[in-house]
Amino acid sequence: MSALAKLLGDRRGSTAAEFGLVAPLLIAFLIGTIDMGRFLWECNRAEKATQMGARFAVATNMIPTGLSNYSFAVSGNLVQGDPIPSSAFGGASCKSTGGTVSCTCATGQTCPTLTPVDAAAFANIVNRMRLFDPAITANNVTVAYEYSGLGFAGDPNGSDVAPLVTVKLNGLTFTPMLFRFFGSSSVTLPSFSTALTLEDGIGNVSD
Repeated sequence: MSALAKLLGDRRGSTAAEFGLVAPLLIAFLIGTIDMGRFLWECNRAEKATQMGARFAVATNMIPTGLSNYSFAVSGNLVQGDPIPSSAFGGASCKSTGGTVSCTCATGQTCPTLTPVDAAAFANIVNRMRLFDPAITANNVTVAYEYSGLGFAGDPNGSDVAPLVTVKLNGLTFTPMLFRFFGSSSVTLPSFSTALTLEDGIGNVSD
């Protein structure tokens, strides 16, 4: 048998060559599986943080202090004991931009004065959420006070309105390990939100 024929028939090292072809796919699959688990873990942390933020928000000071202290019986042309209509308060939202917390009335709705804004109350909500997910910043959080149909003008025990408090979390990112082989690209996590009806609202219990 010629040397060429012997060379062509030699199968030594074929296993290593085949493994070299398959190994990158196996490694990519393994890393992808780990990344999927990490992604679900990050989503779970963000969801739990949002739930805790909402729970904390309904039992502590309202961020728009002006709304919390506003008397619809005195200034809102309602008789004490009247339910608050949506035409008097349609909803508001509070967020932080560049470290400044502001509250604005919902588009197309009517609100009493919302100022002054309790920036400390907003920071307390964010800090409570960060216990579950340290990646959260103030700019990721929005706290909305939406009309719920609850509340009475001239309530002597606290805020006239008992809005539906919705804590929203947006803009968190996740960097899969697999992406590190192709750069440092990240993916944006989905938005999360949790809503509960205001309970304390003036911090008598929780602050």
